[in-house]
Amino acid sequence: MKNLRPTREGYVEGILQAGRENDRVVVIEGDVSRSIGSASFGEEFPERFFNLGVSEQDMLGEAAGLALAGFIPFVGTYGVFVAGRAWDQIRTSICYMNLNVKIAGAHGGVSVGPDGATHQALEDVALMRVLPNMHVLVPADANQTRAAVLTSVNTAGPVYIRFGRNPVPQIYPVDASVKIGRGHLLEDGSDITLVACGAMVSMALTAREILSKRGISAGVIDMVSVKPLDRKLLIEQAKKTGAVVVTEDHQAVGGLFGAVAETLAPEHPVPVGVVAVRDSFGTSGTPAEVREEYELTAEMIVFKAVKLLEE
Repeated sequence: MKNLRPTREGYVEGILQAGRENDRVVVIEGDVSRSIGSASFGEEFPERFFNLGVSEQDMLGEAAGLALAGFIPFVGTYGVFVAGRAWDQIRTSICYMNLNVKIAGAHGGVSVGPDGATHQALEDVALMRVLPNMHVLVPADANQTRAAVLTSVNTAGPVYIRFGRNPVPQIYPVDASVKIGRGHLLEDGSDITLVACGAMVSMALTAREILSKRGISAGVIDMVSVKPLDRKLLIEQAKKTGAVVVTEDHQAVGGLFGAVAETLAPEHPVPVGVVAVRDSFGTSGTPAEVREEYELTAEMIVFKAVKLLEE
């Protein structure tokens, strides 16, 4: 996990490969193409690239029309804007008709750092997960983000892909794959299961190393598919370890923690802890400072795991 790369680079690699392989792939963006990298698609495929400016509602409406015409539109902008400002269009124009629109929610979580609370998407996964027909993918690194984009092209219906801005450790190889409804058991364990997505996967792996030095065996699941959730893998590991800690760069309510708790409560109830943002907006600072402020760290995952086992 020494190599660092922004996950948005994987998004760019994914849409470029998808565009080369399928001439029905088009990209719509909201005047942030340099920021999220989609300008590269416009340079290679100018006839399939549409900058509609800061008009998120219009972007999703246009995407619905293109999908009805047989295209596969990727709509890319900051997650806080596409999920918040265009939620009605996503719900009614896209999900209600189960249209083949792919939504890229960039700059997810507190990793945006200095941009502050208005730009830190901490509710987007919850907003997308609640929608019928929507698939939600939260990849952990650039290679997995690329794989998520390519998988979404071949997935019928709407897909929300959420990724961050800043460099994160490389976990997966270049030929990584993502399957809708499947998580990845990165490390097996016997005492507790750590379930993570996005930027917090590397934190969970670091926490596992710390716990191992304390004599605690922790398994790590990368739950890249937040919806549909890999229920089979989650329940198997919960039965094996008897305790779960969920961690995500998102509000504790409605995101991955909600999906995990909703799955385990009726089928195999076990103690479940969470390391996430607690009913709060973000704040400005360097990414590292903001993570410390909201306790999105490997040390906090360790603390929660030890406390859960003691209780």
